[in-house]
Amino acid sequence: MSWIVLHFIGIISYAATGAFVALEARFSFIGVFALGFITAFGGGLIRNVIIGIPATELWEQSTILTVFITLMIIVLIPLKWIDHWRRWGMFFDSIGLASFALQGAMLASEVYSNNLGVMILAALFTGVGGGVMRDVIAGRKPLALKEEIHAILTILCALSIWLGWSSPLALTLIVVIVVTIRLSAIHYNWRLPLPCHYEENSFTNSEVKSISKLKLDKSNES
Repeated sequence: MSWIVLHFIGIISYAATGAFVALEARFSFIGVFALGFITAFGGGLIRNVIIGIPATELWEQSTILTVFITLMIIVLIPLKWIDHWRRWGMFFDSIGLASFALQGAMLASEVYSNNLGVMILAALFTGVGGGVMRDVIAGRKPLALKEEIHAILTILCALSIWLGWSSPLALTLIVVIVVTIRLSAIHYNWRLPLPCHYEENSFTNSEVKSISKLKLDKSNES
């Protein structure tokens, strides 16, 4: 039951994000449906390839119907409401990230007898695969490649399932925690500091100082 609930939460959330990105980019009716389906099924397709499950198992009638109804509702909403995508888009994307990552880890745990390495890979690609495809097709820089928090949160989801936290209450709590951390990271611009970032910042600061000094010299000469 828990897997089914996570499955439909992830499908609906990611289908919605795909549709909103398509509408924001002014895609056609076909483009909205294409991007919605790609976002909803892309991560699961990569996951199934990784853990050796036939891709055809993704094409359940109830799942396809759920995505179709979700996209149809979004297509029929007034165009002016699309501006609210910027406010709610990250929220739905975070829900999809959490639910898909947990779902991928749970499925990998069943197939590979709680193998942590495979669970992490399944959680990672299930959680971010569809979003990366969505952003690439929409001509945007993939969020998963700009924000380290994506990978960290999918690993945390895999670790949670590996530790046996699979009850409905535990899964709900994990989703809430992941969404809260993700939205906080976006709001406060949390980044994982790397040596190259320090060098880049140092170089930028030196450039700024040189430019300021040059402007000051010119002003003194005049």
